[in-house]
Amino acid sequence: MELKRIVITGTGVISPVGNTTQEFWSGLLSGKSGLDTIKGFDTEGHRCTIAGEVTDFVPTEHMEPAAAKKIDRFCQFAIAASNEAVEEAGLKDSSIPAERIGVLIGSGIGGLATLEAEVEKLITKGPRRVSPMLIPKMIGDMSSGIVSIHHGFKGPNFTAVSACASSTHSIGEAFWIIQRGDADVMITGGAEAAITPVGMAGFASMRAMSTRNDDPQGASRPFDKDRDGFVMGEGSGIIVLESLESAEARGANIIAEFIGYGATADANHITSPAEDGSGAAAAIEMAMKHAKIDASEVSYINAHGTSTPMNDKFETRAIKAVFGDNAPKIPISSTKSMTGHGLGTAGAWETIVCALAVKNDKIPPTMNYTTPDPDCDLDYVPNKARECKVDVALNINLGFGGHNATGLVRKFK
Repeated sequence: MELKRIVITGTGVISPVGNTTQEFWSGLLSGKSGLDTIKGFDTEGHRCTIAGEVTDFVPTEHMEPAAAKKIDRFCQFAIAASNEAVEEAGLKDSSIPAERIGVLIGSGIGGLATLEAEVEKLITKGPRRVSPMLIPKMIGDMSSGIVSIHHGFKGPNFTAVSACASSTHSIGEAFWIIQRGDADVMITGGAEAAITPVGMAGFASMRAMSTRNDDPQGASRPFDKDRDGFVMGEGSGIIVLESLESAEARGANIIAEFIGYGATADANHITSPAEDGSGAAAAIEMAMKHAKIDASEVSYINAHGTSTPMNDKFETRAIKAVFGDNAPKIPISSTKSMTGHGLGTAGAWETIVCALAVKNDKIPPTMNYTTPDPDCDLDYVPNKARECKVDVALNINLGFGGHNATGLVRKFK
């Protein structure tokens, strides 16, 4: 099968590091941390009291007040990020039929804040006080639905839910939708807003989160020997994928080319990745096969790099399994050291990082890397951004349930 060329023509970001793509990118290159003590709710009694909250976000700057009231915070993030991406891609003034523009935005958790608030009403005030908007505000597909309604896009529309791999799966499936001719443009990525009392308590009870509460900015330390868990983030990353034919026909700005996607399962454990990294390795190899590139052509990896003891060790094994003797030569970074783990939007943020890395020949650092781990002995671009030639960038994301998703981005030529 001869694949069409698919390019990225727009991006949008809401994140703890910045609420535009430029703020996000500049912040990452400078090593800016978006992690702090939680301000959104009272954390008394919680094991983990730190997170990457989105600040300075005013929903009504991005949508009508009436619309903002009817949707959960994760959907508000999705609309705001999509506004930026759509504007950068020049879709507002394009002649592309609405039926040829689809939306596929992933979320691992959905409207958790809405669910919590309405459960409290149920318990304290009774079932008749539960909002009729509970279900449409809570369900995870609503980010795709509300973005299509907001912009009037009528093409393929659904949601991928695969925990922390959700947005990378969304981007990959959007890629295939364009490949098979069902759309010319896809608005894709992820959105998440799970920094809530139940969300934080649930992950902390699993012992998955860092408890370095007295050092929020130093708590997320991927691949470092002293890592003790992830720090949660929130926000949205949106990408406009478009066939090269469509982009060139309308003279669109082209940021990078999306060339390959891999999706596999570990079939191993509900939360732990496969110890040998075989599932992630297979997803990397699948993406390279679709892209028709050799492992030697990959010049940067944005790792899943959650800062949990198991993930970082097993992911390192996956990278070694695919790249062999060349693995130590490839710059690898985990931007979760600054954004926190965005769960269902992590892969979208990190695909945007890959696109900007190949466009600008710059690699963000892995912050807080101070003590090398013998099990994690590759080049993690410690603590300082790096300028170097980046032609092909790989993004890796892994989700609870054994879900593995990878994407490949190449410098547009």
